[in-house]
Amino acid sequence: MASLLRFQALAPALAIPRPGGLASPLRMASAATAPLARRLSTAVFSGSPEQAASEPDLESGLYLVATPIGNLEDITLRALRVLKCADVILSEDTRHSGKLLQHYNIKTPLLSFHKFNEREREPSIIKRLHEGEAVALISDAGTPGISDPGVELARLCATEKIPVIPIPGPSAVIAALSASGLPSNEFTFVGFLPKHARSRRGRIEISAREAATQIFYVPPHGIHQFLADAASSFGGSRSCVIAREITKLHEEFWRGTLGEANEAFASRQPKGEITILIEGKLTSDDETPSEEFLEHELRELTAKGHTLSAAVKLVTESTSAKKKDVYALALRLFGR
Repeated sequence: MASLLRFQALAPALAIPRPGGLASPLRMASAATAPLARRLSTAVFSGSPEQAASEPDLESGLYLVATPIGNLEDITLRALRVLKCADVILSEDTRHSGKLLQHYNIKTPLLSFHKFNEREREPSIIKRLHEGEAVALISDAGTPGISDPGVELARLCATEKIPVIPIPGPSAVIAALSASGLPSNEFTFVGFLPKHARSRRGRIEISAREAATQIFYVPPHGIHQFLADAASSFGGSRSCVIAREITKLHEEFWRGTLGEANEAFASRQPKGEITILIEGKLTSDDETPSEEFLEHELRELTAKGHTLSAAVKLVTESTSAKKKDVYALALRLFGR
C-alpha cells in the first residue's frame, strides 16, 4: 500500500484509484460553472462506511458511458464513478440497465431514453444540462451512438455548446475485429443493413468492392439471408468471421469462407448478438480498371435490377475509374 501511495504522489494525473475511494475526477469544474451532480458518498464496490469517500462533483455535460456487452466485469472504474456521480442516467431500457446498476450498488435515477421517445425527451434534457447537471447516457450494451441511441442528442449538445464527454469501453465491433484475425488497419463498420431487400443487397454490393474489412451487425433471424446475399456479391471464396455472443457464456468465433459459412449455418439457427466480418477485396492502389472489367461490372449490376445511374455510381465508388468515363461507357453499352 505504501508503494501505491508513493506512485500516486509521483503521477497524480494517471487517476489511479485511491485507497478507500475511486479515481480522481474527469475534470475540475470551473468557478463559473456549478454542476449539480451528487457527490460520491459510497464506494462503488461496497456500501460500507469504512470505504465511503467524498469525490468532487462531475462537471456539467453529457457523458456517453460504454457498458458491458455481456460480462458485467467489462466496465471501467471511470464509467462506474460517472454513473455514480451523475444527476441522472438516460437508459435505453431502464429494466435492463437496472440490473447493471443494482449489481454495482448505483442509486442514480434512471430515465428512459430510446428511439421512440428521444425527440420528446431532448428539450428537457438540454434544459437540465444548461442548468449545470451532469447527464450520463447508456445503451442496453456497448457504446452509445454506435448503432444505438445517442447520436442525435450528442449532435444537439454540440450545437448548444454543451460538453460531450466519451467514457470509452466495450464495443462489439472493436472486440470482434480485434479477435477476428482479419486486417484491422482499415475497416468499414456498416452496422445493421436496411430491411428492404433491394436496399440491403445494394449496400452489400458496395461493401463487396471495398478493400477494407467489412463489419456487419446481423440479427439472428436474418443470418441465412445475409450469408446468401453476401456469398452472391462477395463470392463464396471470400474469408469471413462470424462472432456470436461476445464476452458471454456461449461466445463463439466461426472462421471460414462465405461458401463454407452458408453450408455450416444452413441447418443451424444461431441465437444471440451476431457480428460478421468479411475480408476486403484484394486490389492494387495503382490498379486502373480495364474497360472490359468496367463493362462486366455494369452489366452485372444492371442484370440485378439496378438503374443505369445507380450502376454507374456503384462502379465509380468501388474503383479508381472516373465517373464521367464510367458514365460514357454505360451510355455506349445501354444508351439513354
